[in-house]
Amino acid sequence: MSWRVVIVTRIPPVLAGFDAVAREAGHEPVALLTMRNVDGRYGPIAHTGELVMSAAEELDVLLPASRATIAPLLASVEPDLVVCMGFPWKIPPDALAVPRLGWLNGHPSLLPRHRGPLPVAWAIREGDEEIGITFHRMDAELDTGPIFSQVRFPVGELEPPDVFYPRMGQFVGEALAQALERLGSGDEGTPQAEGGNYESFFTDDDVWLDLSRPAVEVHRLAWAWRFAFSLEGPQGALLELDGKLVRVLATSLTEVEGAQLIECGDGPLWLVEAEELSEAGASSTSARAPSTH
Repeated sequence: MSWRVVIVTRIPPVLAGFDAVAREAGHEPVALLTMRNVDGRYGPIAHTGELVMSAAEELDVLLPASRATIAPLLASVEPDLVVCMGFPWKIPPDALAVPRLGWLNGHPSLLPRHRGPLPVAWAIREGDEEIGITFHRMDAELDTGPIFSQVRFPVGELEPPDVFYPRMGQFVGEALAQALERLGSGDEGTPQAEGGNYESFFTDDDVWLDLSRPAVEVHRLAWAWRFAFSLEGPQGALLELDGKLVRVLATSLTEVEGAQLIECGDGPLWLVEAEELSEAGASSTSARAPSTH
């Protein structure tokens, strides 16, 4: 049986991938639901236009002004199923109830581990060797519903987001296909195991790299910031280096030719990439650097 599917995201590759997987499974994508992001709070504003223009011509584009208007907009296109990934609003119960098959959400972690808005950043920060993508039914809580598919893959060597996320994309498509097949069989999913914590945005306490900490902790936090942000306030990972304020973008626990060596609490760390902050960037940093003594 073919389902009418609405895709909810604000990420162009997610829209393209979900559309392709749904069609391959014999279903009909009928609409994209996204958000305007007019203040740039959730990333570059230009991404909204790119996303809308990348939607297939036959897709209606739904742009709710608030969470309260999601349900009536969804109802207007009569979906059987909603598939969601990369959408920052918590979905209200009336919207969850619109499609007869509910909402499937793709969460980039091995739930119940790393619930919350920054799962990849937290996996890197905590030194996980594996990460994954989980599709679960959305319910009234965040990232707690029954699991329909879960695909694991190694974190591997730390790499920039524009390399990591495309690598993850193939696993997202695989996991969505599995979830659609399981849902189509009438399965209700597997309740999540006990445990798992909700991990929120990074805070001012995480902005500065504290070189009195072990090198591995500094290394993980620096990389985690590439996949993270604080909801308000300065963005890390910041370091005062040779009298200058820099944002650290990449580090290594082993020597890299041309990289600057910095001493941490238990040994060396190599600074592979950093950007010097402008005066404006420095003045917007309200947190103070931690003492390393």
